Amino acid sequence: MKKILAIGNSFSQDATRYIEAMAEGELLVRNCYIGGCSLQRHWNNVVADAAEYDYEKDAVALEKIALSDALTREKWDYITVQQVSSQSGFYDSYEPFMRDLLAYVKETCPKAKIVFHRTWPYEDNSQHGSFPLYGCDRTAMYEAIVRATDRVATHYGLPIIDCGTAVYEGAKLPEFNVAHGGVSLYRDDHHLGYDYGRYLAGLCWYRFFTGKSAETVTFAPENTDPQKIAVLKALVG
Repeated sequence: MKKILAIGNSFSQDATRYIEAMAEGELLVRNCYIGGCSLQRHWNNVVADAAEYDYEKDAVALEKIALSDALTREKWDYITVQQVSSQSGFYDSYEPFMRDLLAYVKETCPKAKIVFHRTWPYEDNSQHGSFPLYGCDRTAMYEAIVRATDRVATHYGLPIIDCGTAVYEGAKLPEFNVAHGGVSLYRDDHHLGYDYGRYLAGLCWYRFFTGKSAETVTFAPENTDPQKIAVLKALVG
């Protein structure tokens, strides 16, 4: 069984909601959650050894925890990192906090592989307060995220779990294109929907960590349309 720890926020919460059910015992996944947590705050929490995180399984809090405790709770095979969504497209927001956080993780868990989680742009017409930073343009936000995250990942040699591209492209498909009567992949205008959106992100994690096609996943959330589930599996591949 591979063991994965996410150092994130609500976006890693979305991505990890269904992953253990999908993996059927192949993966143990925990999420360190603080809503809207940036890399700067993660690093400040390391310095203060602050027990401010919800230590989550399947998006449900198990206990309050500090990163120092979370990192030593299991013999992690992988640890994921990410930037808060509002700053994900701005390279300058990553440093020096990414550098310092990665150094701390490597020192604490020298055998774990570190992975970068690329998050998604907001929905069209999002009312999120940070959307104007990207001209209130979903494509512009996505392209900025790709540029910044590619640069960071290349600099540190980190592989990418590309949820960002999956959600960006998924929202264009007829089944999920809201402008043309599709079902939204979002539950508000930036977090992923409890059914299809979170499922899509989970498929990305499943494929990355198991190396298997998304088509091999047999789990689906309750009350979902098998045809729409099949479309998401085909998108991830």
